[in-house]
Amino acid sequence: MVLRLLLVVALATSANAAGSQANPIRKVVTMLQSMQAKVQEEGEKELALYDKYMCYCKTAGGDLQASIASAADSIAEFGNKIKAAEEEMVVLKEELKTAQADRAAAKKAMAEATAIREKEAAAYAAEKAAADKDIAAITKAVAALENGMAGAFLQSDAAQILRGIASNSKNSLMDVDRQELTAFLSNTQEAGYAPQSGQITGILKTMGDEMAAGLAEATKAEEAAVASYEKLMAAKKKEVAA
Repeated sequence: MVLRLLLVVALATSANAAGSQANPIRKVVTMLQSMQAKVQEEGEKELALYDKYMCYCKTAGGDLQASIASAADSIAEFGNKIKAAEEEMVVLKEELKTAQADRAAAKKAMAEATAIREKEAAAYAAEKAAADKDIAAITKAVAALENGMAGAFLQSDAAQILRGIASNSKNSLMDVDRQELTAFLSNTQEAGYAPQSGQITGILKTMGDEMAAGLAEATKAEEAAVASYEKLMAAKKKEVAA
């Protein structure tokens, strides 16, 4: 009896002791549940990160595509600008070549015009000097004849100039007038001049008028040539400066 009681007590004590310890199955279940919760939590975090990454990729990808498209447009536009600039450069080179040729031609024309003008000016200066000398000699001869000083005049330098005029067959002096003038200039005696003085004076005055008219015409032509030259030079200088 006592033994049975002790056995019951032992079993009860053993049952209580076993109850006080954790159930292995329960422990495994609890562990699995904990792991499941942790895995689920980490999965949710990974999913959130993935969604965030995909959103970024979509946004950044769109921006990148837009940037690429914009860059492509810019490259195309820049290429068009380069092409236009190259075409303009070709035109500018041709214009420069033409301008250089025109400038060279203008300089050449200026040099040629200047050379011609210098020759014309020298020729006019010589013509004017000769005409002034001849007209002055004739004026002195007329004054001497009108004042009865023919003899003294025939000994002067002016008379020698008139002798040169009379002997020049290229002037407009008529042959008969040339003979009269030559005879007058070759006479060294004052006697006999009076009967011819009126005729000789008329010849000399006619000669003087013709020479003065010729000189005036030459002067007019010279002035016109100077004006034309100056106009030409002004135009050519603008071409050279352009």
